[in-house]
Amino acid sequence: MKIEDHIMFTAKHKNWEIGDKLLVMKDENIAHFLASISNTVNMKISEYLIDVINVAAVMSLAEEMSEGDLWEVIKVLKSPKASRKLGKLVFETDKKLKKQLVDISKALLVRETLSRKISIYYPEGPMTDLKIVLPYKEDHINFTAKHGSWIVVKRLMIDEKTPLADVARIFASINETITAKLPIYAKIDLKGIDEWFAGIKKAKSDVEIKTVVDKYLHFPAYKYAPNEFVEHAKIYALRKMLEKVGLSIDIPAKPLEKYLEKKS
Repeated sequence: MKIEDHIMFTAKHKNWEIGDKLLVMKDENIAHFLASISNTVNMKISEYLIDVINVAAVMSLAEEMSEGDLWEVIKVLKSPKASRKLGKLVFETDKKLKKQLVDISKALLVRETLSRKISIYYPEGPMTDLKIVLPYKEDHINFTAKHGSWIVVKRLMIDEKTPLADVARIFASINETITAKLPIYAKIDLKGIDEWFAGIKKAKSDVEIKTVVDKYLHFPAYKYAPNEFVEHAKIYALRKMLEKVGLSIDIPAKPLEKYLEKKS
């Protein structure tokens, strides 16, 4: 049976039910739809980390660290002191497993701290309604896409034995896929963004951090994306700036996967 080109995202867990399906597969429609899914999973992911990380304490730390100019905030976020604090906020004693959770908590801290300073979400907003019939009666997370040669299926069926962190893992994995695909459909010039930051290899000193943050603050996004995706280009510039500092706003899927494998 031939599968139609589409993108679909549905989620059902306890009282949370959302879902939608895109069939009008114009590039701009795809980009907007993917952005909405990314916002959805990124706004929910912290709820599913509460069994492995003291999320409330991370949120409190984010509030504390968000004071000051942007470059000062980033300097504090990348400091060894921040990592030491996070080490006390993960629920793990095994050193190798603890490192995986600290990496996850660091990304969560960066996301939550910067969200108090600048825009880190796409302008579409998250999904809030159930607009289609759910494909499964059971609790689940389901993301499928087919467009030309691009085919992806990311699915997790949830029961009483499913670790909450496994839901966070699939959210992180979905976000990684979208982060890679969205600029293709939004026609964001990622090569141009790379070149904007090309003069800086790794920002470690105060001067280097100030320089790379200043490059981000003066990033002319309108030159690197169509008008309706200028705000999206700014978020990709933010990702590139943070990469230069050794930080990320995206919860990584791999450390969560490794952690769950070792704990199972």
